[in-house]
Amino acid sequence: MISIVITIFSTLNQFLAAGIAITAFSLLLYALSFNQKDRVAKTFIVIMVWMVLVFASDALGSVAASASEMEFWLKLQWVGIVFLPPAYIHFADALLATTGQPSKGKRTLLIRLTYLVSLGFLITLPYSLLVGELVQDVAPAPHLQRTWLTWVFTGYYLVCMLLAGSLLIRAFQRTTMRASRRRMGYLLVGSLSPALGCYPYLLFGSGIAIRHPVMFWLTAVFSNIWVTILLIIMAYAVAFFGVAWPDRVIKRRLFKWLMRGPVSASTVLAITTLVRRAGEYYGFPYSAAVPMVMVGSLLIIELLITLLAPLGERLLFQGDDRSELELVQGLEDRLLTTSDLHQFLESVLAAICDRLQICSAFIVALSPQGADFLVTVGDQTLLEKEGLSQELLEKINQPEDERSIFRWGQYWLIALYAQKSLSDDLVGLMGIKHSLEQEQDLEQNESFWALAHRAAQALEDRRSQYQLINSLEILSPNVEKIQRMRAAARYNIEASLNEGLFPETSENGEITSWVKDALTHYWGGPKLTHSPLLDFKVVQQAQDENESSPTNALRSILRKAVDQIRPEGERRFTGEWILYNILEMKFMEGRKVREVALRLAMSEADLYRKQRVAIEAVANAIIRMEKEVNQETLPIIEKSATSLHSEIKGGLNGD
Repeated sequence: MISIVITIFSTLNQFLAAGIAITAFSLLLYALSFNQKDRVAKTFIVIMVWMVLVFASDALGSVAASASEMEFWLKLQWVGIVFLPPAYIHFADALLATTGQPSKGKRTLLIRLTYLVSLGFLITLPYSLLVGELVQDVAPAPHLQRTWLTWVFTGYYLVCMLLAGSLLIRAFQRTTMRASRRRMGYLLVGSLSPALGCYPYLLFGSGIAIRHPVMFWLTAVFSNIWVTILLIIMAYAVAFFGVAWPDRVIKRRLFKWLMRGPVSASTVLAITTLVRRAGEYYGFPYSAAVPMVMVGSLLIIELLITLLAPLGERLLFQGDDRSELELVQGLEDRLLTTSDLHQFLESVLAAICDRLQICSAFIVALSPQGADFLVTVGDQTLLEKEGLSQELLEKINQPEDERSIFRWGQYWLIALYAQKSLSDDLVGLMGIKHSLEQEQDLEQNESFWALAHRAAQALEDRRSQYQLINSLEILSPNVEKIQRMRAAARYNIEASLNEGLFPETSENGEITSWVKDALTHYWGGPKLTHSPLLDFKVVQQAQDENESSPTNALRSILRKAVDQIRPEGERRFTGEWILYNILEMKFMEGRKVREVALRLAMSEADLYRKQRVAIEAVANAIIRMEKEVNQETLPIIEKSATSLHSEIKGGLNGD
């Protein structure tokens, strides 16, 4: 009976070890996909790499076919264990810097020193100095022998984890906002997962494990379950760093990925392994049921996630905003695109032509700018030759009743008015090719007017949605900026006020692109007149000196930035003048690339490389000018940030 219990627990422990490796790898991919630019996320990625190596090697070593293969996997596991302490300190340092206390040199030196020490331990691993040979035929599980260097590394491991823990506690203490403090607490608890779950305690506890094998496997199972939970908690807290999404979006994306990633993969792996081992137990080393069960279980799990995930998201993440979110999320399904409108109006015209037995009809959508949209059925020669005059549109827009019919050549025109608004705006026209004697039938045909009513509703909905889309295009940049400011304040209040004050280093590439476009159209063009650089304060201030012209102001700032690159003295065609000469000749004088390259005695490829460097220099000059302008308001902002920080902290202490 005891042997059966031990077998069950050991098998379950293998599944859990593989599940942790899958979960760590899934979270590694998640971090690489969404927030890899943030320093906290980068160090979390490093920790996940070592955890994947530790638990994947553990899972593969537990099913190894030979002693040499098992020893290889167990020693490979130590590569991750050796580099986990410096990665853990690196992560804690990045987290502390996020709260507004960057390293002044000591912590950076400590991180580099621990990486070097870990590298030294790694060098001893192939020589069986860090750990000894494999102990195979011993209960409860095979393991490597410990050496005197194992004791040294254990002390080093413990000291590093304590140092990292102290940095994490300092980061927690520096967090003042209630929500951020709660997430920092999650991170503090979740960070125990790599610290406690990766060390092979069997090196020192083999005697106890031999005497109490059931207790050992039971402890191992619950330990791995606890490590999985803590790992997910840690990933949840890290997911908020480096992204400007709302909290509900972060939670929803992580929830979806956990369900479709580690949960699905771990479940399929467990089911497939059980089926394979059951086949081996009954004398079938390979069974066709294994791939069938794998595919079937994967499809069933994905189906359950698709059906149940929306319900879980609504219950867990939407809260009091559920009605607003459901309305926005359903907009995509209800949105009437231009293609959808074409198809619907074509079906309406086809039905009218069939019912009235006519061969030609059209519908025109009207906007304040005039006719912008046309759906036709049949011959439209008259429409193409004459077009719709403004006088005709004005006449139609003043009808005697809503069923007025107007004669236009071989067509009868029917005005389509808004059905929902009170102003009865003219939203479109329907034209049908009809004979005079059939006019009375047309006026009495209720089915025709019902179809015309549907076409008017569709055109009205399209106009409303067009206004909505325009509003979203205007709103999106401002909302994105607010989200960035809100994200910056999650763990550092002052950062919310400084966010967006200066151009970020990560955005320099985008600013360089703006500068290149503006220089390309320096003497006129849309890339200059509609450049995002017009929003810079330094450009706005320069308008007073340029007759309140934004374009002239931007042109003057570009000229000033180019002049900052100009070396002192008389202009020459030497190496130190190369960047200035490229800018002056290519953009200011408007010469062709071949001409500039010939004058500067260089190839066109070399010219393009130097041109890129010159444009980056101009961008950096503009960024410096922008910062100088903002220095005037910075003391006021810093004072406001300090005051706001004190008020919030006082309010929290009061709570």
